[in-house]
Amino acid sequence: MAGKTILPPFECQYQGWKLAGVDEVGRGPLAGPVVTAAVILDPDRPIEGLADSKALTEKRREALYDEIIDKAAAWSLGRCEADEIDRLNIYQATLLAMTRAVAGLAIAPEYVLVDGNRCPRWHWPSEPVIKGDGRVAAISAASVLAKVTRDREMVALDETYPGYGLGGHKGYPTPVHVEALNRQGVTPIHRRSFRPVQEALTLVGEWQGAVAETPYDDLHWPEDLFENTR
Repeated sequence: MAGKTILPPFECQYQGWKLAGVDEVGRGPLAGPVVTAAVILDPDRPIEGLADSKALTEKRREALYDEIIDKAAAWSLGRCEADEIDRLNIYQATLLAMTRAVAGLAIAPEYVLVDGNRCPRWHWPSEPVIKGDGRVAAISAASVLAKVTRDREMVALDETYPGYGLGGHKGYPTPVHVEALNRQGVTPIHRRSFRPVQEALTLVGEWQGAVAETPYDDLHWPEDLFENTR
């Protein structure tokens, strides 16, 4: 079995400090948004231990997230929701989310490095970097911001749509997730253009809601609740 290919350190033709790194999280899940981040690091405030977010522990990602927010010269998040992904396709939606992230930077970048093999069509000078999240510090920082942001959101959505296990698998097509889809139906945050979701729609249809309603008789309204309203 061949070992992993080790890529050489990346050498960027741009040598200034207004360099934005861009990365995405969430292309593969069946549910939730695709989230991107753009980060311009401050050369006077270095951040130790930046690496591909997938190679870090959750505890380390959380610590780095706070440090990046505090020390970066500029950072911004971009996203596309499930309905945009269905309308555009996941590839185009990811490029749009990246564009939104770079456009949101408080400091205009002079050069942009994008994790992967292709850049969006935009007006910033840029180039893609294969496995850039492990080779370029600014891209590593972007990968941490994007992953922590999306993971936190999926944990919150687990409470809104219980029974799918979103807080654990973060929307990815695990057996637990697919089984829940085929049992409970398709929620508003599921990507209907993805085949397992299409199959669940055919099998069981839309999610009907799993949160029990509280009978009004059990609620204790204050007597003046509706007084002084306009």
